[in-house]
Amino acid sequence: MAKVNIQPLGTRVLIKPLEQESKTSSGLYLPESAKEKPQTGEVVAVGEDESIVLKPKDKVLFAKYSGTEFKYDGVDYLLLESNDVLARLG
Repeated sequence: MAKVNIQPLGTRVLIKPLEQESKTSSGLYLPESAKEKPQTGEVVAVGEDESIVLKPKDKVLFAKYSGTEFKYDGVDYLLLESNDVLARLG
């Protein structure tokens, strides 16, 4: 992953959402309108608050409709509060 010049402030976390599978387990392809909103992603950067236990490259599960979505240099990102991160994925 390329270095991103975005530094979250406070308790915010910058996440790159992971793409959802466009094919079902039975082999059917889903149109964009049928895909669910991503809930997993990779941490890109974290705010400087000491209470944040996440670090870049952690894979996380986050609340479905949380945060602010934006595009930077053609890449989709999500900026959310650290308490919207529900779990770290192994």
